[in-house]
Amino acid sequence: MTTSAEPVRLNKRMAELGICSRREADEWIAQGWVKVNGQPAEMGVKVTPADKVEVDKQAHGHQASRVTIILHKPMGYVSGQAEDGHEPAVMLVNPRTHWREDPSSNRFSPPQLRGLAPAGRLDIDSVGLLVLTQDGRVARQLIGEDSVMEKEYLVRVAYHGPDRLAPAGQLVRIDDDDPITTDVRAIFPPAMLARLRHGLSLDGQPLKPAKVDWQNPEQLRFVLTEGKKRQIRRMCEQVGLKVVGLKRIRIGRVVLGNLPAGQWRYLGAHEKF
Repeated sequence: MTTSAEPVRLNKRMAELGICSRREADEWIAQGWVKVNGQPAEMGVKVTPADKVEVDKQAHGHQASRVTIILHKPMGYVSGQAEDGHEPAVMLVNPRTHWREDPSSNRFSPPQLRGLAPAGRLDIDSVGLLVLTQDGRVARQLIGEDSVMEKEYLVRVAYHGPDRLAPAGQLVRIDDDDPITTDVRAIFPPAMLARLRHGLSLDGQPLKPAKVDWQNPEQLRFVLTEGKKRQIRRMCEQVGLKVVGLKRIRIGRVVLGNLPAGQWRYLGAHEKF
């Protein structure tokens, strides 16, 4: 967040204050819903922290009508735009796939699809929690450049690293074409687990520390605060692991829970990331 008294564009200042996204700010300014020091704001105007920014209640009403959707993305759907013949996950948001046990009082209407976009990605061959939102504040919270939102994953792995000694002392030969898929925890080197937690780099940049622990003998639990493209799969490759299944189960304080695959629910009014 900008802390100096240097003037910045009004839309950036409003986003930094958590009022709305930059795009929403521009829309509100165009509608005449924003004042600076008591005067209607002009597009592109710059402000300092000393300037008083006021927003008309119409803008807040418009914002309150925007929805955020929690989707359990199945395999085979892309997060964003359709690509290579695969449908985008937003295609699953319709009345037929709305979870019957959704506690929200919201009811589906076609305008809710307008501007509904993923706040973060989930690979085509990954499943689990995907957030789709019309609300720029939510998007900025989850994927803004200063976001440190935790994201939790369950990751089933196979081992195709160097030959290893099993706990009983016998040498385990590892065939790249036939990796170890059972009791991976028993032969995976502890030093490599430490590297997953901290010490790896992607695209020439060191990764932030991650929480990585064994959930069961074949499955790891990852908690990340960043989201580089195919990050977990590429991290695992560097330590001799192959991801055979990946499921996101939490973003911040919002959990996937027992939402069925291919179904969705609304983010509740009192639910916060």
